[in-house]
Amino acid sequence: MKNILVIGAVGQIGSELTLELRKRYGSGNVVAGYRATKPTGELLDSGPAEVADATNAQQVADVVKKYKIDTIYNLAAILSAVGEAKPLMAWQVGIGGLMNCLEIAREFGCAVSTPSSIGAFGGGTPLDNTPQDTIQRPQTMYGITKVTGELLSDYYFKKFGVDTRSVRYPGIISNVTLPGGGTTDYAVEIYYEAVKSGKYTCPLGAGTFLDMMYMPDAIEAAIDLMEADPAKLKHRNSFNVSAMSFDPEIIAAEIKKHIPGFVMDYQVEPIKQAIANSWPNNMDDSCARAEWGWNPKWNLEKMTVDMLRAIREKKDKGLI
Repeated sequence: MKNILVIGAVGQIGSELTLELRKRYGSGNVVAGYRATKPTGELLDSGPAEVADATNAQQVADVVKKYKIDTIYNLAAILSAVGEAKPLMAWQVGIGGLMNCLEIAREFGCAVSTPSSIGAFGGGTPLDNTPQDTIQRPQTMYGITKVTGELLSDYYFKKFGVDTRSVRYPGIISNVTLPGGGTTDYAVEIYYEAVKSGKYTCPLGAGTFLDMMYMPDAIEAAIDLMEADPAKLKHRNSFNVSAMSFDPEIIAAEIKKHIPGFVMDYQVEPIKQAIANSWPNNMDDSCARAEWGWNPKWNLEKMTVDMLRAIREKKDKGLI
């Protein structure tokens, strides 16, 4: 990777991935692509930013040509809960946008990374130790776009030689940018509410286990896979990656170690609960470990300490 375009650079993953890529590859070599919300602060000041709506092929192609892009991180997506309310938009962004990126990559010789998700699994998928290669029958439009994206990316690699690679992300937890309508959002919200009010009402029921990952590990996975020796990759789209698995009771108990008065109750949201019930409790990521050395560095204990520290700092500065 020499010249990189991050589409969706102001999103939860994109905002942090763009900055990390700039540290590694040079600020001028990583373009922050956005649709409507212009980058601000460090994201804007530290490098180039261009309008690059994944659903507008001409916009993306113009940026690719202008900056001689060789690698595209396409992070444009409508997340799971929002996608159920807006399924047509989810398809247009998730698949229409991906098709544009793949065609542009075929024309200009770019590599493409488009993350998949635990949402790509569904009915019939083994929920425990979910294999790398298994049944994928998602029950949400978000999941349908992710399975389709995996297949399209494999097709463009096999048919046209486009260097496509991706990971299946679990829920992503960050203290920087808030998520936007995903089923696993509670695992971010609970930390903020613990610091702000000492209480939280959880939209998922007790016993709802889901794979999770702290953002630094998510960023590392995205970069490490694109840097991996292609000769060692038996799979491409997409690799299971995981770092931890817990239910609301477990994360609440971990928070209580640091905020003893923290209390949590439940108000289950049926749509989110149904989505969560169809997703894996934990994924087998042995293929990622074997083929490109995946090795997460953060567990629940370490993450909780860091999340609470960062959120308290924000509170002290009046940012939340």
